[in-house]
Amino acid sequence: MEDNIITFDDFLKVDLKVVTVLEAEEVPDSQKLLKLKVSLGSTQKQIIAGIKKSYNAEDLVGKQIVIVANLEPRKLAGLESEGMILAAHNEEDKIVLVSPQEEVPTGSELG
Repeated sequence: MEDNIITFDDFLKVDLKVVTVLEAEEVPDSQKLLKLKVSLGSTQKQIIAGIKKSYNAEDLVGKQIVIVANLEPRKLAGLESEGMILAAHNEEDKIVLVSPQEEVPTGSELG
């Protein structure tokens, strides 16, 4: 049995949502971090993400991406991050954001 196996009940605790990026800017004095303001439909969150080497902040505005919406807030570079973006690395080690293939309502749940 693998050490990182979780139960189905544990998985149900993870709140994956499609959000729309409202604002994005570089975090001063950071080579990796961008500060995003995202809409979940009825609410907004700030997310600090280490995606600066793969994405320009202005290109993210209006884009739909997938986040973990119920992650405990955490400080990164002195800023509070209220979630985590889902992403993967491609063969060239570029970060690729997880996003729906077609536009869906902001705040849509995955599962």
